[in-house]
Amino acid sequence: MIEKETISVIKKFTSALLENSLNQAEIEKSLNEIHAHFQRITDITGFDSKIEHLAAVPTAKGKALGLNHAAQCLLDHKRTVKFLQAIVAAIKAKQKEQPGEVINLFYAGCGPYAPFITLVAPLFHCEEVQFSLLEINKKSLDSSKRLINSLGLNDYIQEFYLEDAVIFDVQNADSFHILISETLDALLYRECYVPILFNLLPQFNENITLIPENVLINLSLATQTKSNQDSTEYNVGSILNVRESVASYAGVRQTPSNLTDEKIDLSTLEIKNYETILLDTQVHIYDDIWLNRNESQLTQPLGIKLEHPLQYNTIIFTYYLEPEIELKCTFQQ
Repeated sequence: MIEKETISVIKKFTSALLENSLNQAEIEKSLNEIHAHFQRITDITGFDSKIEHLAAVPTAKGKALGLNHAAQCLLDHKRTVKFLQAIVAAIKAKQKEQPGEVINLFYAGCGPYAPFITLVAPLFHCEEVQFSLLEINKKSLDSSKRLINSLGLNDYIQEFYLEDAVIFDVQNADSFHILISETLDALLYRECYVPILFNLLPQFNENITLIPENVLINLSLATQTKSNQDSTEYNVGSILNVRESVASYAGVRQTPSNLTDEKIDLSTLEIKNYETILLDTQVHIYDDIWLNRNESQLTQPLGIKLEHPLQYNTIIFTYYLEPEIELKCTFQQ
């Protein structure tokens, strides 16, 4: 039986959202209501204590979010809203570029609610958009199938894949217009956004639209801790630009074990005036849509306390893809 009430709630919410007629309180109320419908249909709350729902899933490089954490992403309100706006805008842009053509989306890491299908598809006809879903977690994929079926959205689906996006070979890759891979965490820790790009981007045509388009890790210096409202900051710049880093390895078949080091010469920065290093994750989702500091769990800054007088002149940042995905820093005289 099709969940007509849920579909009605989704359409009302997404339509109002795209018209910018909702304030933040209304957005949160609507997403919480949609979450209640989704958890009733799938029996996945995102907050239970089952071990199999909590554990992250190992991939060829890095780890995929556990089922609970993936479900909770829907309730990261500003993040969900901006991704929804971006995906709808990208579909409409592709429709203008290629009128009359079915817009095909490849969705890597859909989680148990597949929100960027279940919330987007009802705005279009299935003759306009088609989705292929890939998910490494079988329970998440089964949940998304159940939800999509209950919402009567099966006609929008080309394929479901239970696979690892880090090593997956895409069938008919040239037929896709948009790639969605919302597979990241703050400071790009542990999750697979970067190795997924290394694997998937070269398989698609050069006109593929990637959402999110890019992720930056930015460095700034603060006079006080991040919680102090009187803090002043100096923006040093990006220590990692994912798309530039991936592009620099074009033509290299094997994913590197780490990206090129970024060295920061502290002796040029009047470092004695600052007490804290701040590392920020900034997500360029699409066009002029960005996810900035403190708008999401993804973009909460990390503060590193400076101990004066400093015993070093240089910080070297290295982003590792193995044996674990993580950003590390080392210090040199």
